Amino acid sequence: MSQPIFKIVARPEWQAARAAGVYQGAAVDLADGFIHFSTASQVAETAARHFAGKRDLLLVAVDPEALGPALKYEPSRGGALFPHLYAALPLSAVLWERLIPENRDGGHDFSGLLS
Repeated sequence: MSQPIFKIVARPEWQAARAAGVYQGAAVDLADGFIHFSTASQVAETAARHFAGKRDLLLVAVDPEALGPALKYEPSRGGALFPHLYAALPLSAVLWERLIPENRDGGHDFSGLLS
């Protein structure tokens, strides 16, 4: 298996996906036409940029190989390649989900989450 990709999701949104058996994406994903993911090296910056001040977030690890050709790596911030899924996320591709703790400054603490 290749390295997992990651999705930051509000816990209530993820609970709804679990109940439905599939994750269709957040509002921004639906508006953009694909589900935004980050690699391990990108996830902390994604949290700082798009989830600042938000709590009760989960980090969801996904097996990219389980997503097939609907997963594409495309240029985004500064030309970096980000994983984008042009389909709903099947829960069978999820490796794990963990609550993202806060750090002392009120930000998100990813230490220990990605290992």
